[in-house]
Amino acid sequence: MTTRERISRMLEEMRHHLYQELLPFWAVRGVDKQYGGFLTYLDQYGNPTGETLKTLICQTRMIYTYSSAFRSGVAGQDFLDIAAQGVHFLMKHFWDEEYSGWNWVTEQDGTVHDRSKIMYGQSFAIYSLSEYAMASGDKRALDMAVETLRVIKNHAADLAHGGVAEFFEYDWSFKKPGVYGGDRKSFDVHMHLMEAFTNLYEATGNPKHKWETKNIIDVLFQRIIEPEYGTGLAQFSFDWTPLRAILFKNVWGADRDVDDQEGRPLNNTSFGHNIEFNWLLKHALHILGEDPEPYKEGMKKIFDHAVKYGIDWKRGGLYCEGPHDGPARERNKEFWQQAEALTGFLDACLLFGPESYLDAYENIHRFVMDIMINHEVGEWWPLFDENNKLLWTHMAHAWKINYHTVRAAILSEIRLAKLLAQTPE
Repeated sequence: MTTRERISRMLEEMRHHLYQELLPFWAVRGVDKQYGGFLTYLDQYGNPTGETLKTLICQTRMIYTYSSAFRSGVAGQDFLDIAAQGVHFLMKHFWDEEYSGWNWVTEQDGTVHDRSKIMYGQSFAIYSLSEYAMASGDKRALDMAVETLRVIKNHAADLAHGGVAEFFEYDWSFKKPGVYGGDRKSFDVHMHLMEAFTNLYEATGNPKHKWETKNIIDVLFQRIIEPEYGTGLAQFSFDWTPLRAILFKNVWGADRDVDDQEGRPLNNTSFGHNIEFNWLLKHALHILGEDPEPYKEGMKKIFDHAVKYGIDWKRGGLYCEGPHDGPARERNKEFWQQAEALTGFLDACLLFGPESYLDAYENIHRFVMDIMINHEVGEWWPLFDENNKLLWTHMAHAWKINYHTVRAAILSEIRLAKLLAQTPE
């Protein structure tokens, strides 16, 4: 099969999945018809589980997904209307009128359940509201995205060391240290701030927002990327001393757990976050109008590291984590790493040529299409072990909704079509 035939086949498969499975799934699921907003706990058949807590991260990510599907042209007015009711619920119930910023969790009816101010959620408020504003023209949504940035700068910016603190109580006092996160910074949050600020600048065109985006990019490269191997370090003290990565009490513990209560080893990196960072950086540079050339060597290090150590070349798929200089250590295969690898390796093909990275993309593509997708239902399974044994069966919960899967399918279709157009007959 020629390169062009391979790309054409994968494009056809991705289009079928996006238009015949994924978008139809989310067209009829998720909306809370009683109170508004989104119900995000769905079983293996896509039916509500009865859990009704609403997390800031899922409400904002759902808003982003429906808005971006409309703005990209793959979905119609019904998706924008779904986003609009989500924005209404978010603004009515999650915004803290007393202390400003966005609360972390509410009950189904919007009663606040957890008033914590978690930077991960604040970043996605900016990301989703700016996306919705670009899709709808809603000035109030854009104003709230800008206001969220102001709140972050006022309450969380670390003027001494750069970047932001990430875990706060309801009144913006620091949470306790350790598993409560009050003494830590992370790659994950600063990467998502880059993502959010990029979207905000695209929406406003404000030079101040361009500066904020460039500043976060500088922090990521100066403090967070491991200087020798070029891969991401996960967690840090406020002065950017690398720390063993731990799971925090009310944030990431909903997804996976580890046996080692002391945290991951210092020599450890996430294949998924590294690849996601690469394509988000490439997108940011494009929106900012910056030359990607100075960053290409660093991007190539990350892609090559994932190809060498992160991909399961025997059974397919991308492992979770491993050292900077050796084979994967945590070898489960989670949905979101696969999603980000699809977009990332297609960007690698466009940056460096398909001869370098098309095999890597095709490996992940086949794993997703043949194993990861629950085709009978339309969404993705959440987690497999290294032997491709299904470990979890839910279609959505407090963290897994449509943000990674729908975005990856939309962006992969665009990139596959571009790659096909550039590939000779």
